[in-house]
Amino acid sequence: MPSLLERRGALIAWTFTFVVLGAIAGVLFGPRLIRVTGLSISTLPKVNAVLSGTTTLLLLMAWWAVLRKKINLHRGLIWAALGSTTLFLASYLVQHGSFPSVHYGGNRGMVYYPVLVSHILLAAAIVPLVLLTLFRAMAGRFDRHRRLARWAMPLWLYVSITGVVVYLMCAPYY
Repeated sequence: MPSLLERRGALIAWTFTFVVLGAIAGVLFGPRLIRVTGLSISTLPKVNAVLSGTTTLLLLMAWWAVLRKKINLHRGLIWAALGSTTLFLASYLVQHGSFPSVHYGGNRGMVYYPVLVSHILLAAAIVPLVLLTLFRAMAGRFDRHRRLARWAMPLWLYVSITGVVVYLMCAPYY
C-alpha cells in the first residue's frame, strides 16, 4: 500500500508533468511570448546540449554509486542530475518561447527522425517516472523505488544522450 508521501508525490508528479507538457506545447505551438535580446539563435541549443551532457554524466556516476552501495553519493548525484535537467527545461522553454524551431536539413533523416521522435516521446514519459521514483525513495519505499528506477534510469539516460545527439545533428542549421 502506498504511503501518504507516495500518494502526495504521485499527485505532484502527475500535476507537474501536465504543467510541463502544457508549457512545452504552448511555446512550440503558441505565439512567441518570451523576448530575449542579445542572444544568437544558436546559444540556447548549445546550453541545452551541455546540460543534457551534464545530466548524462551525473546519471552514469549515480548508477555507478548505487551499484557500489554508495547511497549518499548516489542521492547527491541524482539531485544534481535533477537540477541540471530542470535547468535544461527552463532553457528549453526560453529557447522555444523566443526563437522559431530549427528544421533538420541534412541527408540522414532516416536516422535523425527516429532518434528525434523516440527522444520526444520518452522525454515526456520520463518526467513522471523520475518524480515517482524520487518520491518513493523519499518515502523510504526502496523496494518500490528500485522497481521503478530499473526503468527510469536507462530511459532518463537515453533521453539525455539523445538530446545531445539531436543537437549535434541539427547544429549546422542554427
